[in-house]
Amino acid sequence: MRGFGELEQAIMDEVWTADAPPTVREVLAELNRDSRREKDLAYNTVQTVMEILHRKGWLSRAKDGRAFRYAATSSREEYAASLIDQVWATGADRTATLVRLFDELDASEAAELRAALAARQKK
Repeated sequence: MRGFGELEQAIMDEVWTADAPPTVREVLAELNRDSRREKDLAYNTVQTVMEILHRKGWLSRAKDGRAFRYAATSSREEYAASLIDQVWATGADRTATLVRLFDELDASEAAELRAALAARQKK
């Protein structure tokens, strides 16, 4: 599995942050509010990519009138962890990779990680 493409990532970000499962039209409206885009996206483009994400298993859908509402089947954190799993599959040195990642954490993030690891050890 590879990471999401640019539009797939933008769509998943919208689905992950939505208060309720959004329709294609709602995702499209949010994506087109992004002022960094030179040109608005077309409805059919977003619908096609959301259907691809559904077929890949990243989105579920439920009929709502004539439209579908889409929900993520995995959290953003589960997706990020799957990307890290891909790194492990390459045979990369796990310890060296983790040390490199932890070097990028600020003090508060490092403290949160220590607390999470301590809580996990107590289980």
